[in-house]
Amino acid sequence: MPTTYTGEDIDVLEGLEPVRKRPGMYIGGTGRPGLHHILWEVVDNAVDEATNGYASRIEVVLHEDGESISVSDNGRGIPVDDHPEKGVPTVQLILTTLHSGGKFDGSNYITSGGLHGVGVSVVNALSEELVATVKRDGQEYQQRFRQGTPVTGLDTTKESARGTGTDIYFRPDPDIFESVEFDPSWIREHLDVKTYLNRDLKIIFRDETSNERYELHHEGGIQEYLDYLVEDLQVSPIHDDVFMMEDDDLDGDGRLEIALQWTDAPKEQLHTFVNGIPTEDGGTHEQGLKSGIRAVIRSFMDTHDLVPHRLEIKGDDTREGLVGIVNLFHVDPQFQGQTKDKLNNPSVRSQVSGALRTELEQYLNDHSSTGEAIASRVVQAAKARRARRSASGGSSGRSGSKSRLQLPGKLADCSSSTPSECELFIVEGDSAGGSAKQARDRETQAVLPLRGKVLNAEQATLDRVQNNKELSNIVQALGCGIGDALDLSDLRYRKVILLMDADSDGHHIATLLLTFFYRYMRPLIEGGFVHIAQPPLYRIEAGKETHWALDEPDKEQILDEIRSDGRNPNVDIQRFKGLGEMMPDTLNETTLSPEGRRLLEVSIPDTERMVTEQTITELMGRDSSARFKFIMQHAAEADELDV
Repeated sequence: MPTTYTGEDIDVLEGLEPVRKRPGMYIGGTGRPGLHHILWEVVDNAVDEATNGYASRIEVVLHEDGESISVSDNGRGIPVDDHPEKGVPTVQLILTTLHSGGKFDGSNYITSGGLHGVGVSVVNALSEELVATVKRDGQEYQQRFRQGTPVTGLDTTKESARGTGTDIYFRPDPDIFESVEFDPSWIREHLDVKTYLNRDLKIIFRDETSNERYELHHEGGIQEYLDYLVEDLQVSPIHDDVFMMEDDDLDGDGRLEIALQWTDAPKEQLHTFVNGIPTEDGGTHEQGLKSGIRAVIRSFMDTHDLVPHRLEIKGDDTREGLVGIVNLFHVDPQFQGQTKDKLNNPSVRSQVSGALRTELEQYLNDHSSTGEAIASRVVQAAKARRARRSASGGSSGRSGSKSRLQLPGKLADCSSSTPSECELFIVEGDSAGGSAKQARDRETQAVLPLRGKVLNAEQATLDRVQNNKELSNIVQALGCGIGDALDLSDLRYRKVILLMDADSDGHHIATLLLTFFYRYMRPLIEGGFVHIAQPPLYRIEAGKETHWALDEPDKEQILDEIRSDGRNPNVDIQRFKGLGEMMPDTLNETTLSPEGRRLLEVSIPDTERMVTEQTITELMGRDSSARFKFIMQHAAEADELDV
């Protein structure tokens, strides 16, 4: 073990060094998916040219060795002139610098799949060899790179070249990847989907390992793709006509295509895309689709009296057997992580839901036989779910003694069974829980005490999270599930309020809980359900007046205001060491009662999503170096730390 720790021990990674040092942060891993992900990055750049009307043809060649690939397009060609600020050819800048490109200000690309990926520079960094060939302005240019570093300048290889476009040849670095052998069938399938999503695009795939050539082009777009999916699933549609909708404006944020067909399949099959990128983990566009379908189907069934007496219709029932495609092109997509598996834009949910509701309502009214067939399928799903629940002796919803027996033993639930008026306070410890239980409104406010500091969800698997007593109690109390199984329609409370002591321990516990909600129940945050209570740290008695101060600066401001009045009342200051010290009436007045409390709604602005992801990963993850750096930078600010 080293006995000294000095500036010599600090590594400074420049250029593309961070990518080679930690490739998993940029491509998700160095296994088979990560290997193919760098190909998708190059293909997505070419598709962006086509999506925005600059290219019509892409050619992908898997070379005979099976370990190198070329991707070419007939777009405009990457700029080759010297960058005005950096003084190097722009193509070199794009290939050697993270977060460089022409997609950030919206002037060159209206929509882009590569907007928030770090793109071709990462491909370059992780390639043993990369060659960029550009045709534009009547000439052909070429530059070679090795492991992200230029090995030649930008050379003119042809003084007279016809057409325009870009060709990227790359060979992944075997020192980075577990294997550098590409899967031809996976490549073909991925490229085929691209042509379904872009009906005017033609992609040629040449597999030199088998001497096969595929010409991929689908003028039918996502409706043709839906037909293929239904046939591939070997299921039977319950209605012949496919619901199709297109919105070419979407409130000025892009355009939207949706294709839906209900089948006799035992579960739903949803395929969602943003700017041609498959979003495997869904996101706000998928949430909008689900909420729109649920609202329209329920309204149609109620209007036409198609719901059997005493049968509860849930959101999952309205989608059982559904095969659906959401193809969204958005001007400013905010993705979760570099691999872009999930869309995070909060506004997209309401945009997709609103657009779908308008079109689907009209469609069902104009095609009543289709609407009735779908309603019959929904009733069948609801009855099957009820039968399964009865067979297992379970129950759902807030009402009934069985559901209450399944709730955490420490939960002091509220008596109301209407989620829209109910609140859950998650409190720190039994002492604070006892005060909160006495202070609450028993009709609408529930209290769940936690024991000690909860598990750090950033460093835990889903299985470990679900097996953790404190976190599983929270999930049970909320009732809406966790991870991919989360359904906001089952949420038992309109507000989830973190009520912690106003000290460093309380802040730490709140941070751990927010990390848990962010990683495993993020729709609660995106839906505006999560809040942080702000109990006072001080009570200030000045004569006959009582003031409540959140923290030290708030206390000083209140005292300054009292002094500036010209009065000199006797001032008595009480500092609360914890919520357990507060009398129930005081806790109710300052923290629980909607009339007097101050709540902080937890939200993630669109512009801060990448920063939020990075902050939680660095400060709550396993690598302690970022935390050490943060502590050293801010140590001087911790003037009064509660320990």
